[in-house]
Amino acid sequence: MLSPHELATLMLVKAAPERVDAGREEVGVLRELELIAIERPDAGRTLPHVTPRGEAILRAIARAR
Repeated sequence: MLSPHELATLMLVKAAPERVDAGREEVGVLRELELIAIERPDAGRTLPHVTPRGEAILRAIARAR
C-alpha cells in the first residue's frame, strides 16, 4: 500500500514532473515499485515519468472517487 506522500508524489509526477525532486525518498520507493521511471534526456535535467503500472494505479484511484 502506498503512503499518502508516495501517492501525492505519484500524482505530482503525472501532473508536473519538472517539479519533483528526484532525491526524495518517495521517488525511490515509487521507482522500486516500478510506478515511475527516470528519463535521462540528452539535454537538461532528468525527469521522472509515470510507467504503465503507475498509470493503472492512478486510474484505479480516479474510479474510486
